[in-house]
Amino acid sequence: MVPINLKEDLLTIIEQDFNGLFSGEIGVSSISGGQSAANLALANLDITGYANNRSQVLPKNRRGATALSPYIRHNILTLGQVYRAVKTAPFKDREKFRDELFWQEYARHLYARIGTRLFENLRFEVNSNVPGDGWNREMLCIDEVVAELETDGWVVNQTRMWLASHWTVRNDKGWLSGQERMHQNLIDGSRAANLLGWQWTVGAGTGKPYGFAKWQVDKRASGLCNRCSLKSECPIQEFPAEISPHELDRDAILDSDPDVGATTGPTSMVVNSEASHVLLTIDSLGDNDPALIANSHLPAVFVFNQQALKKLQLSSRRIAFYLQTLQDLNTRRPVNVYLGDPYQFVQDNAVAITYAPVPSFKKFTKLAEIHPYPWLRPPHAGTVKSFSSWRTKLGKDS
Repeated sequence: MVPINLKEDLLTIIEQDFNGLFSGEIGVSSISGGQSAANLALANLDITGYANNRSQVLPKNRRGATALSPYIRHNILTLGQVYRAVKTAPFKDREKFRDELFWQEYARHLYARIGTRLFENLRFEVNSNVPGDGWNREMLCIDEVVAELETDGWVVNQTRMWLASHWTVRNDKGWLSGQERMHQNLIDGSRAANLLGWQWTVGAGTGKPYGFAKWQVDKRASGLCNRCSLKSECPIQEFPAEISPHELDRDAILDSDPDVGATTGPTSMVVNSEASHVLLTIDSLGDNDPALIANSHLPAVFVFNQQALKKLQLSSRRIAFYLQTLQDLNTRRPVNVYLGDPYQFVQDNAVAITYAPVPSFKKFTKLAEIHPYPWLRPPHAGTVKSFSSWRTKLGKDS
């Protein structure tokens, strides 16, 4: 375990301690990590006009997207907190915004149930493995979005759909490599949401691929096409040719959950022994982490998984977001941060932790305490084959 000094300069930490463990140039996102930044963003949240403007791309000052997703992804702000925060917003905007929160919850439920199966085509056969780069950077609409993704680590959902569609639907490159490239850069990157978003866009989840064409650019980013060197011979003037992907054999796990308890995780605190440390994970980095709250007397610990970082080569902006969050927490409560193996840390120490609905959580053994995950709604045993069918099963309180 290599200790990381959170009092050092952020970029110095990345350059010295994470050498060889990230991709691209060193930088930070315009969206700051940390509970303090998240609380400020939530306090200033105003979703008036969200229903009409959430897909706006340019100009940036007219975007309706809230940019709360990095805080939501890491449970710095829980879905429940954000859901309740908009209770007095205009009805149309509130309902559309809450739909997007439920989409995030749907992704979490789905990933918790099927795990790494989400890396495979869900319901329809779509190109997933053909190699190559599916983003034509000579097109300004692609170039500017990819540049924002790589330099800021965050883009609006509309342009995520543009990128996914252009990569696979039009350019026929495997969606797995495309989503991996996006995942490397997104500071709100989660396997659940990113994989599901790509599956939905390319048609693997619905059988209806999303077509990206000049029409969307003109509507959502007015004036962008006029600055493009290819404006007189636009490669996306027309929509891609319509295709009808082959439907795969029915997968029973999408229709019903044989062990919804395992999907959900513990519904109350599980105590196996006396804890000596609280271990934070990227799935729960907020001050309101249940294990953290329950053990205010114990030292908090975060371990960057060195082996995983070497393999994934995440952008420095993602690492910076984690470090900013830990630095912020460290101003209120001491946090010991290391570079090493979090699973070995659990083997060597009595750890209290908050359950995370991801496949890698199963690698943690000999846990002293396990605290429930802060679901917006508990997972159910019914169908998850589509968002609408899953949502229906949640009940009227949704």
